Amino acid sequence: MSFKSLGLSDALLKAVSEKGYTTPSPIQEKAIPEVLKGRDVLASAQTGTGKTAGFTLPMLHILSQKPTQGKPKIKALVLTPTRELAAQIYDNIREYSKYIDVRSTVIFGGVNQNPQVRTIRQGVDILVATPGRLLDLENQGLLSLSNIEFLVLDEADRMLDMGFIHDIKKVLKMIPVKRQNLLFSATFNKDIKKFASSILTNPVLVEATPENTTAEKVDQKTYRVDKSRKTEMLTKFIKEGNWDQVLVFTRTKHGANRLSQKLEKAGISSAAIHGNKTQNARVKALAGFKSGKVRVLVATDIAARGLDIPLLPYVINYELPNVPEDYVHRIGRTGRAGASGQAISLVGVDEVDYVRGIEKLLGEKLHSEVLEGFQPTDTIEQLKAQAAENKAKHQQGRRKTRAKREGGNGSQEGREKRNNRNRNRR
Repeated sequence: MSFKSLGLSDALLKAVSEKGYTTPSPIQEKAIPEVLKGRDVLASAQTGTGKTAGFTLPMLHILSQKPTQGKPKIKALVLTPTRELAAQIYDNIREYSKYIDVRSTVIFGGVNQNPQVRTIRQGVDILVATPGRLLDLENQGLLSLSNIEFLVLDEADRMLDMGFIHDIKKVLKMIPVKRQNLLFSATFNKDIKKFASSILTNPVLVEATPENTTAEKVDQKTYRVDKSRKTEMLTKFIKEGNWDQVLVFTRTKHGANRLSQKLEKAGISSAAIHGNKTQNARVKALAGFKSGKVRVLVATDIAARGLDIPLLPYVINYELPNVPEDYVHRIGRTGRAGASGQAISLVGVDEVDYVRGIEKLLGEKLHSEVLEGFQPTDTIEQLKAQAAENKAKHQQGRRKTRAKREGGNGSQEGREKRNNRNRNRR
């Protein structure tokens, strides 16, 4: 099947051809005709399956068939959970619309709102947005959602995970009831199905892969290793394998920073990307990673959503996620667009239950190995004892800091201050 057979305009076909695409992906082949028919669509598609074009191309086709009189008004709203994904979708829309008269822009937090507002005031047909910035500008009266004809929720599962459900409900109250809804999600859990049923009208279900499965061309392995030796093992893999473009996942922001610093000390160029980083820092880190200046990108789950990194060969789970579905999202970063990739998980003794949860979700066992020289010796009891010791040291450090602040190392003056404060609390 060709893109032409899907019913898209010649102007869109020209733009698609210039991007080097000749044959639609399975999700595009299934979704585009349904969107063109005006149907609500509930689509299950992993990152890297071409889902963005699955909703942008038919939406652009429909909007281009209705010439705007005067300054354009926002007719299509695309909501995404992260700034990176919003920017990626906007770039796609801009590239596909180069030969048609449809204007678009993107808004998200973390940057000055004034340039975004100026663009909106000039008139746009399509607005790509993160929920927070959208509601902020709407509350200020800087944009109107009263003319919306299309509502697209991309990565809907992640939006629910990130607690955007209340923001989305607020947005739904601001837009016309009569509209076409398109909901795309990497996974179909009970919450997503319940949420979809509340906003979609007689939707057609489109699936590119069975729900909650991982890409077929991803080689998945787990290595049992002591928690304290994970960095050493990761460094060995990267250096001896001469790996480039390695995306590494940690569970926490502080963990991402620490690991990135350790890799730098080991002579491996690295950058961390997470929610505490400014937008400029995140853009710089991603640009360095794509260009090859940064060899390893260490990321948290939220920051990695929407990263557009073509042909990414390696994804490393430095720490396994405690939510099995996040494993699917993580390793979906590699093995994209028909390319092969490796997904390696470093598993400590305290993460074995996470592996079982992932295997249950996938319906298959993960291949497990022990690397020579890295035989694990940790026990749960040892890790618990170490955690308790670290907690005690942390609390002791806080007490000392407080004592110095209140009069110096537990002096009489410091004790009196503490006693007075405790009496006041009573």
